[in-house]
Amino acid sequence: METLESIIAWDSHGLIPCITQDYLTNKVLMLAYMNRESLSLSIETHIAHYFSRSKQRIWKKGETSGNIQEIQEISFDCDNDTMLLKVVQKGYACHTGETSCFFKVIPIAQHILNNSIQSYRQYNKTNHLQNQNENITQSLKMYGVLDTLYHILLDRKNADSNKSYTASLFAKGENTIAKKIIEEAGEFCFAFKDKNTCEIVYECADVFYHMFVALASMKIHPDRIYQELERRMGTSGVDEKKSRAQNTILSSKQHNQE
Repeated sequence: METLESIIAWDSHGLIPCITQDYLTNKVLMLAYMNRESLSLSIETHIAHYFSRSKQRIWKKGETSGNIQEIQEISFDCDNDTMLLKVVQKGYACHTGETSCFFKVIPIAQHILNNSIQSYRQYNKTNHLQNQNENITQSLKMYGVLDTLYHILLDRKNADSNKSYTASLFAKGENTIAKKIIEEAGEFCFAFKDKNTCEIVYECADVFYHMFVALASMKIHPDRIYQELERRMGTSGVDEKKSRAQNTILSSKQHNQE
């Protein structure tokens, strides 16, 4: 592994993009990233492991869904800065339930080249609507509510802001998103003070939704929040806050020195 690691042109974050292809059909399944640890695990286990930039951790493909990738071949491009995996895919590769993550198609033909983007949107709108409910149901079973919500919000980034409330929030920017979080948190507090159980649930869901819009806008996967909560377990809240304050001071000093 040391020799292999030394020839790879890792990027500034210690990552390399990895294209994953079906070993039997040659269909391109997905694009992800690896770091040194995930590459080592992939070679040792023959099961694809990646580094999730949004979760900031090692991610075994199929760890939740069971849709693992059995590695058959690993190769690199001429510059050693891109990796190609050929795998036997168990189940489907995309979290949406599609076989490949590359299912949004631009139908290229001479008579539509000048209008290819509009054709792309219309084609995939029709295709997406046909599969949306089925895919959401499947995703809920595999990944749970919060992970599914996060990916739906990411998908809404490219929607029409005149027809999608989520897309309109993304279009208006961080100030609007932040104001909505504050507004919904206030409504949650009023419901809590009134001891209105139904309203507490509704308003809490609204807070969650708008917080997830903020996370999606920053491409921060909710898994990172789970990791932080897990880190705090078994630690006194007072000690945790003191530690956080000390880390902030150290970080500020390092920034000033730089």
